[in-house]
Amino acid sequence: MTSILADNLTKKFGDLYAVDSLNLAVEKEIFGLLGPNGSGKTTTVLMLTTLLAQTTGTASICGHDTRREPDLVRECISYVPQEMAVDPNLTGRENLLIFARLYGIPNPKDKVDELLGIMELTDRAHDLAKTYSGGMRRRLELAEALVHEPEVIFLDEPTLGLDVGARQNIWQHIHALNKKGMTIFMTTHYMDEADKYCDRVGIISHGKVVALGSPAELKARLMNTVITVTLEGNYSPVQLDGLVFVGQSGNAYAFTAENGSEALPLLADALGRAGNRVKAMSLREPSLDDVFLQSVGKQEEPRGFEEMKFRMMLHRRH
Repeated sequence: MTSILADNLTKKFGDLYAVDSLNLAVEKEIFGLLGPNGSGKTTTVLMLTTLLAQTTGTASICGHDTRREPDLVRECISYVPQEMAVDPNLTGRENLLIFARLYGIPNPKDKVDELLGIMELTDRAHDLAKTYSGGMRRRLELAEALVHEPEVIFLDEPTLGLDVGARQNIWQHIHALNKKGMTIFMTTHYMDEADKYCDRVGIISHGKVVALGSPAELKARLMNTVITVTLEGNYSPVQLDGLVFVGQSGNAYAFTAENGSEALPLLADALGRAGNRVKAMSLREPSLDDVFLQSVGKQEEPRGFEEMKFRMMLHRRH
């Protein structure tokens, strides 16, 4: 059975499409949804987790329709939001006990002990959560999400703000959960993590999925090599046969070519003739960052978009 299925899933806020006819099928895998701010990532997750009703289209989780069977959907999922979801004034153990009792778990103390062990928090179980490091709090949030043994877990920026060691630790636990048969659906801005850990990724832009596949498949579509050019001042566009402009990050500009070693001197000459001041040039294999830039370009979040979503959601609740 497909774990997550979306069919023309759409969400409008006024005249603005936050998610526009999104189609997606996620199996028992680690799936990453990538996109710039305001692209529709969070709105998609909120609809899939039944926290926000879609305007049109359908979605199902573990075979249960999110609109018609929200209670059944919630029984088989967990959602770990980006913001801290633990009570800092309770101990790690107390935080977990609350979740275990809310879910009506038999022998909740035994379950809590098990999860503390899995997340390597047993030694700090009786310490207040506010004394935990960022990585420890994130592991405690994962433990909370696992109390009722969900089939699907949604993670919103699971390693945001953590140091490298803590990020690797979190990913070890996420990978272990997937190995046990759990579907992981996550959002992230860390392209290196998505490239390394996700089985497949979807890139969303203006509410639409514009690229979908494994990181290796998506990088292969960019041809063989990437030429990165760092300029002083503004960029005057150039055109060369077999060269494709990928995107820009600050004063660095990326191009793809079938044979980068041959194209590099030709590009340097063309840039100079067009009046560009070249500071540095380099040749490398394509990365997921290149795929992302080519797929979404340089975008800014629509002004007032998040505030408008919040106001409309608040209005619906009342």
